[in-house]
Amino acid sequence: MVDIVVLGATGYTGRLIAQYLATHPQRSSFTFGLAARSQSALDKVFRGLNLSKDDVPAFIMDVTNSSDVNAVVQQARVVINTIGPYWRWGTSVVRACVHHGKHYVDLTGEVHWIKDIIFELDYAAVKSGSIVVPCCGLDSVPSDILAFVANKTLKSFGGPSTTIDLSTSAWKLGGASISGGTFSTILTALEDVPKRKLLAIGQNFALSPVEGTHSARPRMLYTLPYSDPPVYGAWYFMAITNSQVVQRSWGLYELARRLNHHNATAVAPFTYGPNFKYEEFVILPSALYAMVYSIVFAAIAALLVCFQPARWLARRIMPGPGEGPSAKQLQSGSIKITNITTSSLNSQGEKIVVRSIFRGRGDPGYFLSSIMISECALALVLDGAILPQISTGGGILTPMTAFGDVLVERLRRSGHVDIESELLVGTEARKTR
Repeated sequence: MVDIVVLGATGYTGRLIAQYLATHPQRSSFTFGLAARSQSALDKVFRGLNLSKDDVPAFIMDVTNSSDVNAVVQQARVVINTIGPYWRWGTSVVRACVHHGKHYVDLTGEVHWIKDIIFELDYAAVKSGSIVVPCCGLDSVPSDILAFVANKTLKSFGGPSTTIDLSTSAWKLGGASISGGTFSTILTALEDVPKRKLLAIGQNFALSPVEGTHSARPRMLYTLPYSDPPVYGAWYFMAITNSQVVQRSWGLYELARRLNHHNATAVAPFTYGPNFKYEEFVILPSALYAMVYSIVFAAIAALLVCFQPARWLARRIMPGPGEGPSAKQLQSGSIKITNITTSSLNSQGEKIVVRSIFRGRGDPGYFLSSIMISECALALVLDGAILPQISTGGGILTPMTAFGDVLVERLRRSGHVDIESELLVGTEARKTR
């Protein structure tokens, strides 16, 4: 029995996770194992990371074989699943975790699949006590964290009854490009997933147990409120996933508030309010650039959706699954996400405005994602006693409803992520952690 098992350890991201866990400052406090389909490929990972099988157990597992999956899942407390596309290969792993009462985290960005596993397995996960948290990487930890910390800052200055009106995140990615795995997942969704399921994920609150206030529809040009000089940008293609995860966090908090109306003070610090809206975009140099970018992006997307030859060509141009950047590129990447969150009007007719920033050093899609998902798994293993109360009952959760401040602090201590939040308008300027 190990604390954590990494499925897909021979893939690019799986190897990064194995390396991060093997060198973690708390390494003496947890155990982990590596699982993959190929013995020879797994042996290569062990040699490359200088790992001993006496210290790190190895498991051979074919994700298409339910007996293999069940056998490996039973050997761990927490499963890190890096094997995608999750629409094809993820459901059997989640089923096994839920059946055996194990915890689960992954790197999916596939909203259609998350919607399916919520429908099939959320209730069973609550019954078994299994904490299942999809989207524990770049999709959608930063977005979920920014809405969470902004809400805390608003309430710290405006009081526990302060609620959010609009939360906007502006992404600036340095040295990052779409990964081979992500692109393969997009093409798989276009070719294999029923169109009705893809259309359903475009609806607001598709993953939320509660219907909320709808956010604005995607548009060609975005601006970041209260920014001088102005910050312009265009629709970010991962906004579909990130917005749905943030809205599910809102919905889970709101549902908890309604179910705990007799003890509202325990839930109030986490709720975002009935008017909460969330959106995000990628920063570009100018308004004109953003509009041209939007037009070109829409044209490429239409080609991929409508023409199979376009997808055939894209597969030959784009990196394939398992491919990733060089060691130098891993270290040279960066991310900075600036979030502006405004409160609803208070009793004096005023708004409070908060600016929160998420900074990451290293390639966002690979290096930082491997850190994020590893720290999520370690939170389940080492910090169970201080996880948010909403997570203790199990279920299909989100990064913030599952981990809350525990994950925020873990990422800060990693040395690769900075998270800050400060009051911008409405009272004396002050920062809060």
